[in-house]
Amino acid sequence: MILLDTSAVLFWAFAPNKLSRPAIAAIEESTLLIINAISLWEIGWKVKQGRLRIPISLQFCVSLLSEADRVEIQPTDMNIWLHSIELAWSHRDPADRVIVAAADLLGCPLITSDRRIREFYPLAIW
Repeated sequence: MILLDTSAVLFWAFAPNKLSRPAIAAIEESTLLIINAISLWEIGWKVKQGRLRIPISLQFCVSLLSEADRVEIQPTDMNIWLHSIELAWSHRDPADRVIVAAADLLGCPLITSDRRIREFYPLAIW
């Protein structure tokens, strides 16, 4: 089981050549790929703001991810929100904090290209 952060979801779905070799290997070896719902919100928000373009609608993207083999979309529940507040991390981006908190609560690796996350979360892979 591994959790994909927002950039990893985008790379995996639309630009697999942008994934690192260790990230590809971890994804291929994992029996379960978890995507926290906040990543889907973050993708949608960036599309709406014009900061990101994806080749399909967000709704279709979410539908495809929901139906993909080995993929589980995890809701952001109260435990994740509270844990994100408790992280001893000065990073202020709420989406990043939620994603790290979700991975930490699951005790699983996190695929991320984000250097700040990798410096904080010991199970990060890139």
